[in-house]
Amino acid sequence: MTHADPGADASSAHPTVPQRTDPRAVMAQRLPACVQPLLTWLTARPAPGEPPRHRAAWTYLLEAALWTTLGVLAGALAFSADTPLAWVLVPVSLVVTTSGIGQFQILVFHRCAHGNLFAERAWNRRVGRLTSALLVFKHFDAYQREHILHHNFKKLLTDEDEFADFVLGMLALGPRMHKRELWRRVLLAVASPVFHLRFLARRVQASWLSGDRVHNAVGIGAWLLATAACAWADVLGPFLLLWVLPVTVLLQLAIVGRVLIEHRFPAAEVIAARGKAFICHATAGVVAGAVPPTARADSVRGVLAWAAWWADMLTLQLLARLVVLVGDAPCHDFHHRRPSSNRWTDYIHARQDDVDAGCPGFPVNYHDQWGLVHAIDDNLATLARTPHEALRPVAAAAAA
Repeated sequence: MTHADPGADASSAHPTVPQRTDPRAVMAQRLPACVQPLLTWLTARPAPGEPPRHRAAWTYLLEAALWTTLGVLAGALAFSADTPLAWVLVPVSLVVTTSGIGQFQILVFHRCAHGNLFAERAWNRRVGRLTSALLVFKHFDAYQREHILHHNFKKLLTDEDEFADFVLGMLALGPRMHKRELWRRVLLAVASPVFHLRFLARRVQASWLSGDRVHNAVGIGAWLLATAACAWADVLGPFLLLWVLPVTVLLQLAIVGRVLIEHRFPAAEVIAARGKAFICHATAGVVAGAVPPTARADSVRGVLAWAAWWADMLTLQLLARLVVLVGDAPCHDFHHRRPSSNRWTDYIHARQDDVDAGCPGFPVNYHDQWGLVHAIDDNLATLARTPHEALRPVAAAAAA
């Protein structure tokens, strides 16, 4: 195998692309062309032979702003309409607004930290800092420093890693715990008001109590002004429901789900070796989708199977994609293998091209996990199998 710079792009023009037999390829074979664009976005996996998309990076900022604005407007319409039927827009509003805020976190704030949303470094810093102040994210400069460490394979899953700090510290998960106990702790955390208050306090401290007085004043001032204006206009209730709830509890629920699928815990010897195999086994792609049924839709059994599949895809899987697996989160493994790739704006095709090329420069090709819950369950299982000594420095720091 030819070895290349892990940060370089894999060539999309590979002479011997293998015949695909994965579930997304089956969808392309069994379903009409008109639904293929939806399936590509929903699963974050392209159909075989699907051409790549070319998109300017800065358009993701506009997309995040559009989703967030549409979500708030949908909720405002529900409150202003006279018909009770308009109240169905409230859950739609909460989902769309939370999705937009998640896109700001993943495709704007995160990409500014990598310096590749805008060509100019200054614009990445300006937008990153403003986003962190308004949406109560960690101060941009501190996040950028910590996130660069997170991409260092010598720091990943150590006490200097933001992922390990959250999983082992904030969620209080640990190695060698039974998987049922890990699930119990996760479910108790996401249902606990105390957890969400602790999480929010941690966010406020990292954002508005930083050493940057201007940044702190912008964030606190904007929120005070918005709250006062809504109170004066007698719309404080809608403001709390349609904006504060998505920025706080709903976003935090999404973050927990997103963090739990970002990384796995490889075998102890792989963690100790800290090589390229460690990067391969510490990440996996997550598909917001379900494996299509094998039955053909030319019988009652087949029709029922496909109807159930579509119902799942357009409810649970769609919700997972909109709220948790936003942006390029389903391709987080590609991001760690190719962090400096300039093809991140078309992450769906970039990852698949790397898969088809055999992921040059790495000893193991990509692996897909289908379904959010399955991915979380599988990742928790890897933590349950991890011996204490493999993560001893991290566990000691979390306990302290």
